Amino acid sequence: MKKVLFFLTLLFLFIPKIYAFSTSATSSILMDMDSGRIFYSHNIHNVRSIASISKIMTAIVAIEEVDLNKVVTIGNEVDTAYGSGIYIKHGEQLTLKDLLYGLMLRSGNDAALAIAYHTSGSVDKFVEKMNEKAKEIGMKNSEFHNPSGLDIDGVGNFSTAYDMALLTSYAMKNEVYRQIVSTKHYSLKTNQNVYSWTNKNKLLHNLDYITGGKTGFTDIARRTLVTTASKDDLNLVAVTLNDGNDFLDHQNLFEEAFSLFKSYKILKTGEIEILNETYYKDVSFELHNDFSYPLDETEKENVYLKIELEKKPHYQSGDSVGEIRVFLGEKEIYKDFLYIRKLEQKKAGFFEKIAGWFRNLW
Repeated sequence: MKKVLFFLTLLFLFIPKIYAFSTSATSSILMDMDSGRIFYSHNIHNVRSIASISKIMTAIVAIEEVDLNKVVTIGNEVDTAYGSGIYIKHGEQLTLKDLLYGLMLRSGNDAALAIAYHTSGSVDKFVEKMNEKAKEIGMKNSEFHNPSGLDIDGVGNFSTAYDMALLTSYAMKNEVYRQIVSTKHYSLKTNQNVYSWTNKNKLLHNLDYITGGKTGFTDIARRTLVTTASKDDLNLVAVTLNDGNDFLDHQNLFEEAFSLFKSYKILKTGEIEILNETYYKDVSFELHNDFSYPLDETEKENVYLKIELEKKPHYQSGDSVGEIRVFLGEKEIYKDFLYIRKLEQKKAGFFEKIAGWFRNLW
């Protein structure tokens, strides 16, 4: 099948800009969660121990696996827990959702063990699911050994700033996860105790645009932090590994990005016009997905579309007949399929048929 190319806008001279983002971290990243655009990166693929930000994976695996309203009874699965905890006791009854709040707001290592046990039957089986999920998401440099992030006998959970940004972007698509990590305070009464938990994410309490995140610390990993922020249709994630000034660094990263970038809707679901296309007759072309992308004030003049159509001799409505690519300068930032829809032929009325009959006589 022959193919034909269409360029829908002109490409202007494009010189990538250098922005003033910075952190004190050994590894760090600032990324747009919707498009995957990376605004700032520093050693983003360096593998490090990540401490309690591991619990982001613990939470999303549990949310996707089980009924969170299930009431569980705490047993000896929490006997080996140490470090930060919510201090649940043997025989205490609470829901898995309650445990998730204790996990994400207070970084409860006992909650992590209880979640793993009551989700999968054992910690080992739960860890297998954590690593399976990591592969599914595309976390190529991550390995989980426990649901808490503790460095047990020198072996903890290992990942990168980039992989943790991918994981967080994935988790934030889940409504239950978003609700939990955006909660500032959570109160709970069990058959044995009354709890009142405050989220350890300080930025959540101080900045209106913060939507979630997770803190972490071990002697090996040092301070680790993931936070998310949303403003004016920009949805961002920041990750820092080994950063003694992490909360301020995250705030500065977000505010710099919000001041420089705006989200632009480049493609819209529905009909798209292709100028000078003559092969297909009585059809319309359609996109099935929106596409938005963050751009600074100068970059929006350097976006162009490239459409590649296949000249199919036979086709039906709904068939893919090509691809549309979006470029920022010379860099491809998005690709999607282009679909075709045959236009319905209007049936001729009685008088139109008579008129046509007379025309055909001459």
